Amino acid sequence: MRRGLLIFVVVTVVVLGFALHSVWTLLSLLVVDGLEDAISKAELPAPNSVAINERPQLIPKIIHQTYINESIPEVWQGPQESCLQLHPDYEYKLWTDKKAREFIAAEYPWFLETFDAYPYPIQRADAIRYFVLHHFGGIYIDLDDGCNRSLDPLLAYPAWVRRTTPTGISNDAMGAVPRHPFFLKAIDSLPEYNRGWVLPYITVMATTGPLYLSLIWRHYNSANPQGDDRVRILFPNEYNNHPWSFFTHHLGNSWHESDVKLIFWMAQHWVVLTLLGFAVGFSVLGLIYNLCIKPRQNNPKARYAYSRIPFYRRISSKDIELDDRHEV
Repeated sequence: MRRGLLIFVVVTVVVLGFALHSVWTLLSLLVVDGLEDAISKAELPAPNSVAINERPQLIPKIIHQTYINESIPEVWQGPQESCLQLHPDYEYKLWTDKKAREFIAAEYPWFLETFDAYPYPIQRADAIRYFVLHHFGGIYIDLDDGCNRSLDPLLAYPAWVRRTTPTGISNDAMGAVPRHPFFLKAIDSLPEYNRGWVLPYITVMATTGPLYLSLIWRHYNSANPQGDDRVRILFPNEYNNHPWSFFTHHLGNSWHESDVKLIFWMAQHWVVLTLLGFAVGFSVLGLIYNLCIKPRQNNPKARYAYSRIPFYRRISSKDIELDDRHEV
């Protein structure tokens, strides 16, 4: 193999390897389903079962929710009220924008600069839920999620989240004991992931939203393959496909902008777009080779183009010594 072609192949392999390494965790979410940490049907007692009282209650009885202020829109008052009525013995904390910032400033001042700099309010609403779960423990519930039964059975797990489709976990309903290492990692990694992307939806998802939490979940599980602090997963068929489900879902997505339609279309056609991306990438590499590498291989003069540099000539053992150009 000629030297130029060999260099081209090596550089191509290195670039592709670096790109694959950069997105490996993201790609792994397509195949990792979390079944090994699933909360199964057999573990969940029926709503009126006496077994509920026999289970340990590790998570404190606190419900956290977030909104701009205390004037909850009418469309979400029903879901909110359903959770309050089913849990009269739970403490309820509504984290308004003002209360959230005051809490961060008082308890986590190192994060205040990042918190204030987020360009989208939903990023602060995402972030605060991780901090309050780490600090107080309890259960966080989005305002567009209502309660269908008591959440007491879920208090038996040190930490749990909900599985989402098509991949990863969601941050719309979560529970944890105070200071759980998963949520410690979630809050500690926020500044590192604080980057601006082209589209608002991707920026939110990748910096504070479900995609961000899914990546943290993968890294956390890789570092704790057999640990006792694994995060348990509540799968969709355990919370929204039968009468005794824990949650009900209502109209939400209040933060979505116009770019969401494009993102959802891309998600529906990701296989075709992936194949197209590889085709375009290899076409560009082939074009670079044909225009830059191949002509040099076929043109002997191009191999020694450097010999045309002024005041330079190749020297062999038969060459005469260079004349002194600095004669007075």
